[in-house]
Amino acid sequence: MIIQTAGSLAAAYGVQKTLPPQRQGSAATTAGLADRVTISAAGSQALAADSGAAGASAVEQRLNAIKAKSALERTADDVAYLQKNDARLAEISSKDSTTWTSSEIDYVQKTGGFVNTMSALSDQEKAMYDEMIAQGNYAAAEGMNMIALTRYGMSGQITTPDGRSFDPNATEITADTVRRLFSQTVVDESGHAARQFAALAAYLDQRAAGVKA
Repeated sequence: MIIQTAGSLAAAYGVQKTLPPQRQGSAATTAGLADRVTISAAGSQALAADSGAAGASAVEQRLNAIKAKSALERTADDVAYLQKNDARLAEISSKDSTTWTSSEIDYVQKTGGFVNTMSALSDQEKAMYDEMIAQGNYAAAEGMNMIALTRYGMSGQITTPDGRSFDPNATEITADTVRRLFSQTVVDESGHAARQFAALAAYLDQRAAGVKA
């Protein structure tokens, strides 16, 4: 008996290395299904991406709608939604409010629908505020905050208890103006405000001396 190898049988009978017609059709069908599965997976990913984008857009729209309301117009649900979905607000709120920078206070005030006192400070004054925070001089920073509040709430000329008149929004914040003018705009029998203004004036004195040096 002669045992033929597959190669010799193919050579002897002229068998080509192709599948029978039925098998080829089956392979083609399988390939087609694979293509469809691949396309379907890609489509699912695209759909998921679109859904995610739509969801993010809906959240952003809701946040913007809430932020457009004043604090008094917001419902408890609005506040809860804002706190849950505004990542930056959550990040800032997790910090000690005493250490907030001018931009963080500005963001919280705008987002929360509160009085935006930081809008009453110039870029240079905000830079000084941030410098005080970085140095841990929170008393001086609070003094600057009181000036911002005064400016926001008062326009035009005002008269201090000792009879001096000045425009808070048109007056530069210096050690001298803090002592003579701005410190007179807050009535506080506890002496707390006076200490914050004194700290701010001292900071401005030191800063001016450093600039001159």
